[in-house]
Amino acid sequence: MTISKDSSAPLVAVVGITGIQGGSVLKELVASDKPYRVRGFTRDATKPASQAIANQGVELVSLSIVVENKDAVLKAFAGADIAFLVTNYWEHMNIEREIAEGKLQVDAAKAGGVKKIVWSGMPSFKNISGGKYSQIEDCEGKFAVSEYGRASGVPFVDVQAGYYGTTVFTLPCLLGKQADGTYAMPWPVHPTTVMPFIDATHDYGLFVRHVIEQPTFPAGSTIVAYGEKITLQDMAAQLAKGTGKPVVFKEITSEEFKTNLAAMGLPASLHDRMAAAWGALADFGWEVTNTHDGLPRHPRSWAEFVAAADWSTALA
Repeated sequence: MTISKDSSAPLVAVVGITGIQGGSVLKELVASDKPYRVRGFTRDATKPASQAIANQGVELVSLSIVVENKDAVLKAFAGADIAFLVTNYWEHMNIEREIAEGKLQVDAAKAGGVKKIVWSGMPSFKNISGGKYSQIEDCEGKFAVSEYGRASGVPFVDVQAGYYGTTVFTLPCLLGKQADGTYAMPWPVHPTTVMPFIDATHDYGLFVRHVIEQPTFPAGSTIVAYGEKITLQDMAAQLAKGTGKPVVFKEITSEEFKTNLAAMGLPASLHDRMAAAWGALADFGWEVTNTHDGLPRHPRSWAEFVAAADWSTALA
């Protein structure tokens, strides 16, 4: 269907509508056989990506969701029935700001009369590990907002995005050519570690749409959006099969991983945090209890992602 203009159709407010997750949510709302009106928030409604979205019938609103712009944010959700909320820790890498901006979105949705909130959160590995892994700020910040949202009084669901398949492109040290001509995935984690992989652009919105369209909104629940739960050694094997390149998984130490991050030019402040994230996954995993039952379609597997992606640069 197309975006509805009928005032009886639910109005969905989507934060970050030009981003990966917000854009995926919009795509799935358009694909639904149910009518939706959509209000999308972006910082610059004049850029080409924004205009392309506006041309689909979306009510596009220029909005900077920061505490300094609190009054405008608190008014922006007025009249919306459903809200999709998301923050981007990696824009500023400040946990206090992450929490403040996430809570502001919850407050604004509540002030606007929203009846259902879907939030893009993350698990607390500090809690999961009994305090061993407490420095994974992006996860801890999002978890704090999840707790706040659940206590807001507005029906609230946390839809966590699994491990982005595109990370191997954005973090080149995760896939590289070795001296012998083979390619390695040198990650500081056991090869049998299971990851909830997702092609986020293609499939994240599928899980948000499913939550919204359930006969009873599953308030209070946590759902992980994933295409496949797969071991890292199987990811390497399927990447080799799909591309015809000799790819292997290579377990490295945390210190070796930090050295690779430094070689990429990433700031030292990130090294321990990123290494801790892998350590937490190696020691405790990422619990996923939901299935794909009831989804409007099946999300992409890792092998399907491999087949659809352009590997010409990553496996040059």
